[in-house]
Amino acid sequence: MTETTDLAVLEIKPEQAPALYVENGLDAYLATIREMAKEVPDVTTKKGRDRIGSLAQAISRSKTAIEKPGRAYLKHLKEAVRPAEKELKRFVDECDSIRDGVLKTRSDWQEEQDRLVEIEKLNADHAEALEMNADFDKALAERIESDHYIALILNEKIDRDRAEAARIAEQQRIEYEQRIAREAEERVKREAEEKAQREREESARREAELKAKAEQAERGRIAEKERAERQAQEAKERAEREKQEAIEAERRKSQEAKQRRLAEEQRIKDELAQRTADENHRKRIGTEAVAALINVAGLTREQAISTFKAIKDGAVPHTNINY
Repeated sequence: MTETTDLAVLEIKPEQAPALYVENGLDAYLATIREMAKEVPDVTTKKGRDRIGSLAQAISRSKTAIEKPGRAYLKHLKEAVRPAEKELKRFVDECDSIRDGVLKTRSDWQEEQDRLVEIEKLNADHAEALEMNADFDKALAERIESDHYIALILNEKIDRDRAEAARIAEQQRIEYEQRIAREAEERVKREAEEKAQREREESARREAELKAKAEQAERGRIAEKERAERQAQEAKERAEREKQEAIEAERRKSQEAKQRRLAEEQRIKDELAQRTADENHRKRIGTEAVAALINVAGLTREQAISTFKAIKDGAVPHTNINY
């Protein structure tokens, strides 16, 4: 299996996710993908263009092979947080309820103590009134009936005061409980708002981190794309230069071959001309020599030709023919 397809069939197991999907945890895979992208096929050939398409598909498959389990891991993390949040809320609510129950015991005791103090105060007032009645009975016997009437009126007033004190105490107790309930409700509301604010801030922070990572990845993708385009352009320009250099080399080679062919043709032509000139020169000398043998020596034409051939062939000693 080639390096190009190794990542395409990569399987990331769930237990590997915590170690991989962290800051810079995927650098090794990115390095492998970048190394894969360094290959520069010949874009001028169909095979090279097909190879570029295969590389791009392999990179996409590698991306999917790593991204898919990562998305599943993020979903798992979000689902794992929900039970914790629910349990924390239940715990906080229960603690608040238990605390309020503990405080209620103290507040009930305090209210009872306040009520007893008020009753004692009322009883003391009543006792004082009775003593005053006794003094009045001793000092003003003649006004017993009048004093008795006054005492009854005082008793009625004491009863009214006692009832009013009890009503006020009950009202204070109700107001105290309402105030505690309001404070508890406001505290729960405030804590819920603070929790919601923390969750919003945490969500915004995570979203900002994801956005920053996505932007960084996008910048990296653009940089890689520009580098690939630049390499492809350089490869294209290099191929064009090599093509032009090959054409120029072929042209020079053809020109040199043509020059050699023309030179050879000229040499053959010159040699032919020289041979023709030599033959004509020899023929002229032979003709003149034969004519001289005929005219000077009185030989017949056949004798003159035979004599010339003998001299030319070196058969006659001490004679030669200079061409």
